[in-house]
Amino acid sequence: MGLERKRKARLAWKIAGIVLALIVAALLIIFVVGLIGYEVNMSEVEKTEYLGSAYTPEMVDGVWTFYVPEQEDFRILQITDVHLGGGAFSIKKDADALNAVETLIRRAEPDLVIFTGDMVYPVPPQSGSFNNKRESELLTTLMKKLGVYYGICLGNHDTEPYSFYNRDQIYEFYAGQEYCLVDRAEGVDDVNYVINIRDEGTGRIRHSLYLMDTHDYVGDQLINILGNYDGLHENQIEWYRGEVARMNAINAALGYEGTVPSSLYIHIPLGEFEDAINEYRANFFRDTENVKHHYGEIGEDPCPSDLEDDMFETILELNSTKWIFCGHDHVNNVSLEYKGVRMTYGMSIDYLAYLGIAKKEKQRGATVIDVCADGGMAIEPIRLNENLYKE
Repeated sequence: MGLERKRKARLAWKIAGIVLALIVAALLIIFVVGLIGYEVNMSEVEKTEYLGSAYTPEMVDGVWTFYVPEQEDFRILQITDVHLGGGAFSIKKDADALNAVETLIRRAEPDLVIFTGDMVYPVPPQSGSFNNKRESELLTTLMKKLGVYYGICLGNHDTEPYSFYNRDQIYEFYAGQEYCLVDRAEGVDDVNYVINIRDEGTGRIRHSLYLMDTHDYVGDQLINILGNYDGLHENQIEWYRGEVARMNAINAALGYEGTVPSSLYIHIPLGEFEDAINEYRANFFRDTENVKHHYGEIGEDPCPSDLEDDMFETILELNSTKWIFCGHDHVNNVSLEYKGVRMTYGMSIDYLAYLGIAKKEKQRGATVIDVCADGGMAIEPIRLNENLYKE
């Protein structure tokens, strides 16, 4: 009987060893294939032809600044949720996403690109990689080759709790990249900064762009399965309040009284996005006293921040920010005005994260934002597939 038990034990250990060896071999294959796929995509990116930017920014009053002739518009292209996987399971989808980004930039010829989060997607079951820095390198190399300036807002997927690099490290990575305009306000949670558009002759701040970090998840979650999303923290809102006052003071010193027009760029939408959509739906998709529909579609239920904050109330109080742009919900591309503030979901790129989304086209594109001479904005979505109907 003892010999039989020993024989069964040896067999069990042998089977366990074989299973372990197969797992290690599979992981090694996934790693090697992912590395080869990354190199293939990177070699294609390296062939990108230069496009260039019309304006070269400089650091003025502690913020990145573009000087623009007074009667000329300044064009921004919002691109969101690129979702580069960088691994064995996403090689073709990464190539498609990079091609989409380049195509849209060449079509729009922007003076500045703003990526509103989730540039990468280090989720191993779908991408085959934990390496969020390697994934980011594909995008930064593309932008360097294009020679187009860009700003970033980090999204929840850019630094997953289990990915190789945390938010501090990813910020440092982007801060070291050519053409990337990123900064970090001291004493404020994560990555928040301002980009100013100023008139060339007078120096007047025409428009301020606030790029703010909505972080990732509420609480300490290794794997987010409940959709409990973070948002803007109190010290960020106070920083925003202070910066609005500072920009007003800079203009006042130049002889321009009044509030500087501004726009806000975030990844995870404020709760008011959901409030506006719910009110619009409840009125059978017709405008209400609070809500005006400008364009676009509601393709899914909103997934806003779970935080109860007073950012929107602060925006209304300060009367500076009249436009908010976000990403996160990939098949929402609606632009609604809510209580006098235009709230726009950027058209997304994603070929990877949502099940079956690679075959869907109507939501894929970008958002053209022209900053006009008076500091106002003209906003228009552009679809990657131009043959699809336009709004």
